[in-house]
Parts: sequence; structure tokens; C-alpha cells
Amino acid sequence: MTPDAFTRGTDWLAAADLRPTRQRLSLAALLVGDGQNRHVTAESLFALASDAGEAVSLATVYNTLRAFCEAGLMQEVTVDGSKSYFDTRMDDHPHFYWEDTGRLTDAPADQMEIIGLPAAPEGTEIVKIDVVIRVRRG
Repeated sequence: MTPDAFTRGTDWLAAADLRPTRQRLSLAALLVGDGQNRHVTAESLFALASDAGEAVSLATVYNTLRAFCEAGLMQEVTVDGSKSYFDTRMDDHPHFYWEDTGRLTDAPADQMEIIGLPAAPEGTEIVKIDVVIRVRRG
């Protein structure tokens, strides 16, 4: 990884006041080091880290992704109730889930319009709407 990637990763962690451990720095550099947003699973990030020669366990990757989410650096997107993706883009936006490849990508938010929602149950409020649009090549 480049020095710029580590600098971006370090700055990203500092923005959330997360202690920059070696594992966190390595994973942060992989996630945000090139300045692009990412959708990863724990397994795909583990593979990226392994390919980059970083010595981290899959359990460490899971724990680090959870810490990044809790710190507000990433958001978790759940597909099928069991498969979790982690997104470095933090604004509200819809996603395409590609059923044929298992990939998650951003969908154009400016082309989506939600014109009605059911009322929230009494004593609650709607805090977020997650939209995952399933697609497959025809």
C-alpha cells in the first residue's frame, strides 16, 4: 500500500477518534486509501488484506468492521437477513444487489422517489429507510 493510503486511513480513523492500531490502520488503508467508496463483506476485506500481505484474522476483520460502524465511519447493509455488506459512503442512498454475482453497488439516488410511507407504530419514529434493489443480468 502507498504512503498516501496509510495517510488517508490514519485521517479517517482520527476523524472518529479511533485508536490507530496496526490492524485498524491496515484495514482503513484498504478501505479508504484510494479515496473511493467501498462495499465489502468481512470475507472480501479479509481476502484483500491477505493479498496485500497484511496479517489479520477473519475475526479481527469482523471486529474492526463493527468498530468502524459503531464509530460512524461505515454503515452496514444487510441483504437476505444474513449477508452483511459494509459501506464507506455514509449518506443515505439506495443500493443495487446483483444476485448473479453477489455484489452490492450504489444506485442513483436522484432517480428514486419515495412518495409515501406507512405511519410509524405509536411511540416510535422512522429514523432511516434502507433500499436494496435486487437485479440480475437478463
